[in-house]
Amino acid sequence: MIKGKAFVLGKNIDTDQIIPAAHLVYSLEDPEERKFYGRYALSGVPEKQSGLPKGGIPLVEKDKFESEFTIIIGGANFGCGSSREHAPAALEIAGIKAIVSPGYARIFYRNSVDGGFVVPIESVEDLSETIETGDELEIDQEKLELRNLTQKKTYKIKDLGSVADIINAGGIFEYARQQGMVA
Repeated sequence: MIKGKAFVLGKNIDTDQIIPAAHLVYSLEDPEERKFYGRYALSGVPEKQSGLPKGGIPLVEKDKFESEFTIIIGGANFGCGSSREHAPAALEIAGIKAIVSPGYARIFYRNSVDGGFVVPIESVEDLSETIETGDELEIDQEKLELRNLTQKKTYKIKDLGSVADIINAGGIFEYARQQGMVA
């Protein structure tokens, strides 16, 4: 079960919007530098794609490194653009646990799963126009439901299938170790 506040985005959110190239100067290995990926996560999203009212709130408040939001609701084609794995890493560092979208760019989806960064959940319908930023959500992967506790509505989500084992292991390398594929 994943619970938390929703942060709503529009369609075609690309990896350069998730973490702009100007912020790729930080090391993911150094804990003091790594946290800046959280600070700048989604800092490149134009207002028209944010799903927020004009002058809306950012994912991470100024001078903070982690967000009060834990679930992103995105429109179709989430994570399009370049193949950088920094994008799902930045979202995880910002405190995002899951993204719910009706469709993902293939490489973003694989990077999310393989790195064990965030859980990419596919919704049956586009929820970016019905859920609002700040709504309290609950994702039940066993029942294949997303519950909007604020609006008292329930939506269907798709089964993660075989990628659930990789996600639950914490990424592709940890999964391979657990399966005895690598030492």
